[in-house]
Formats: sequence, structure tokens, C-alpha cells
Amino acid sequence: MSPTFHWFLPTSGDSRHVVGGGHGSPLGTAGTDRPPTLGYLTQIARAAEQLGFTGVLTPTGAQCEDAWLTTAMLSRHTERLKFLVAFRPGLLTPTLGAQMAATYQWHTGGRLLLNVVTGGESREQRAYGDFLDKDARYARTDEFLHIVRDLWDGKTVTAEGEHLRVSGARLNRLPQPVPPVYFGGSSPAALRVAARRADTYLTWGEPPAQVAEKIARVRALAAGEGRRLRFGVRLHTITRDTSAQAWAEARRLLDGFTPQAVAEAQRGLRGSESEGQRRMLDLHGGSRDGLEIHPGLWAGIGLVRGGAGTALVGSHEEVAGLIGEYREAGVEEFVLSGYPHLEEAYWFGENVLPLVRDRSAADGSRGTVPVPA
Repeated sequence: MSPTFHWFLPTSGDSRHVVGGGHGSPLGTAGTDRPPTLGYLTQIARAAEQLGFTGVLTPTGAQCEDAWLTTAMLSRHTERLKFLVAFRPGLLTPTLGAQMAATYQWHTGGRLLLNVVTGGESREQRAYGDFLDKDARYARTDEFLHIVRDLWDGKTVTAEGEHLRVSGARLNRLPQPVPPVYFGGSSPAALRVAARRADTYLTWGEPPAQVAEKIARVRALAAGEGRRLRFGVRLHTITRDTSAQAWAEARRLLDGFTPQAVAEAQRGLRGSESEGQRRMLDLHGGSRDGLEIHPGLWAGIGLVRGGAGTALVGSHEEVAGLIGEYREAGVEEFVLSGYPHLEEAYWFGENVLPLVRDRSAADGSRGTVPVPA
């Protein structure tokens, strides 16, 4: 079976250079050359649809435009493309969240995917009026998703948890289909919630061996809950006709990072509460040296950007081969991006996607598609 590929909507802006900001970054670091207008985002969404991506991830946070509103508008300019909408469950009630998802499915013909973001930074959460600490936020997310799934099952829900209470909650319209829940996080609390409530567990782009280890941990936890999850990875891409051209582009991006910009970004990111962010930082240690941390996997983007900080770099054949390594590690879904997002969607979609799908078809005909243990 072919893996699933999603692209990314840069709702904090886009550029031919790496756009700062992202998870855990100081506010105001996302200077851009291409503002996130509806017209520009529509170009990206239509390109992703035309190129064969299943969906597009839209982020959440103070540094970007609202994901629900933006994607609802974009859905009118696309036909099949799905929208992986990131949202924070602490900022709306579970009944409202369940209702919004059902309404979205009704108006788009079932094109919603949900990326649940618990919120890794207390500073930003407090700006939204959320004063729980990190562990309490994960406990609340667990309660939230429990209530939401019961509502989507058509139940009348009365629940009184440590953080959330509803009485006689019921949906007038059920979502058709029920939107899959994507969930990330590397802390023990995050892995437990993923095992109980997620459909797809997402990790940032660590080397394949580390991703395989994390997948094994989540799979074991999910099995303990009597559940089976899908697994995905969030990465950037720099793919060109030759390896030399791709690495030249990576060097061009790196040359655009001033020492001051790197130092400022690293100071902010070192204060992050996110375990996943800590693991991203450990891949490069704040240094410009040794950024190829696995053949074809480059950690340079993480010098100035929070969240996903690694990129697949190489010729189209090399990038397709590295995707094969992640598949062998258990990854079934890839959420990708590149700078600028419009042009890089074409580089990957026109050149790498056909290679991956041809190889998947060939493996399937031989009965040798990797099956996670």
C-alpha cells in the first residue's frame, strides 16, 4: 500500500528563505516575503490537490492565522483536498469542538482531518487564557477527546472530570465521516494520550532509527489499550534533479541565517517545555557543523525554526529512498513542507511522489511491502 502524503499551508507567511517562528519560538520572529493571503494560500492548496497530496496541515498558534477559518475559506476553492486542521482543545469546549467538526464535514463533504495540539508552551497558553501546567493540559486533552468521541458516536454525554464538565450534551448532526484524530508529543503524558485517543501518531523528523524506537513505544502502549494506530512524520524537503543541486539549495538557506538570528532563536527554543522540541534541538546542538545527522537528513532548519526542524535533502531518487527508510520504520503518513511552499510542492509532487508510488506498486506486486511489527 502506498503511503499517504500531505503538504503544509504556511499561514504565518512564506519566503524563499526559512521563515522563523513555529513551535516554541518567540513571537514576532516570522518575517516573510509572501504574506499568507487567501489568494496565495489558495495557490498552494490547489497545487497540492493537483499534485496528488491527500491533505494539507494548517498550524495553530499566535504566530499564524486561525486554522479553522482559513481552511473553511480554502475549501471553497478546492474539490478533493483534505484539511488537517490543528487546534488546541483547551481553547474551546468539547461539545463545541465536536459540533464544529460535524459542521465542517457537512459543508466540505467530509474533508476534515484533526490535528490535536495540547500546547507545549505555558507562556503562549496563558496569552489565550489557559493557566494549566503541561501535565494538566494533557490530562484535559484526554478528557476532551473522550467526550468528543462519545458525542461523535451519537451518545448523550454527561461527564464530570478533573478539568471538563458537560451535562446532557448531544449533537444534532453527526460528522460523516468521523474525522481522524492526529496527535503528536514525545513526553510520557503525550504518548499515553496518543495511545488512548489518537488515530494517527505524528512525530517530528528524527532519524529513522529514533522514529522506529518511538513508534514501537507508542504501538505497545496502544496495544495495551486494545487499539492500533497509524504513524506519521513531519518533515521538510529539498529535492532536486541531482544531489549536488539539492545540497546547494540547503547551503543557500543556511547562508541566510545570521549568527544573531540563530542565537536568538536558540535562546527562545531552549526555554521550551516541549520534549519533542528538546529532541529537535539535540539533533544539531545549535551548531552549523555536522547538520547532516543521517544520510540525506539535514537538521539546519531547526537552527532558526521551532517545531519540525529537519529536511530530506537529495536527488529525487535519494529522497524517495529515504522515505523508504521511514516506511520500514513504520511510518505510513508524511506531512511535508519546503521553502517556498508553492515551488517546493511541485519539486516533490512532480518528481518524488511518482517514484514512491511506483516503488510501492512494485513492492505490492511482489508481496514485499514492509509491515510494521
